[in-house]
Amino acid sequence: MKKLLNEFKEFAVGGNLIEIAVGLVMAIAFGALITVFVEALIMPIVAAIFGEPNFDALFQVGIGDGTLLFGTFLTALLTFLAVAFAVYFFVVRPYKKYQDRQAPADEEAGPSEIDLLTEIRDGLARR
Repeated sequence: MKKLLNEFKEFAVGGNLIEIAVGLVMAIAFGALITVFVEALIMPIVAAIFGEPNFDALFQVGIGDGTLLFGTFLTALLTFLAVAFAVYFFVVRPYKKYQDRQAPADEEAGPSEIDLLTEIRDGLARR
């Protein structure tokens, strides 16, 4: 039982779990930022063009006793596209540029440990 508790303790306070928790908190905060971006900047543009801040009331089709809410779907689609746009331009592109700048430094670091060990092995085999 003590071994199980120690393993759980290592898991709970391990570096990976802490990194995941920090990433989750950052993602939640970024999600709130993107929500405000869409609601405060994108939807007013929609309102200026279509007269409504969303499409919920614009495209409704009655079928029998029910109603198809195409406008609600279009609003969700526009929100998704705005979020995808923001994530791509504010996270993905800058991260890719950062990785590209870091790549040459990694290549200049020299041979890997495996390469060095292979050279040592080959050198010992030649003797």
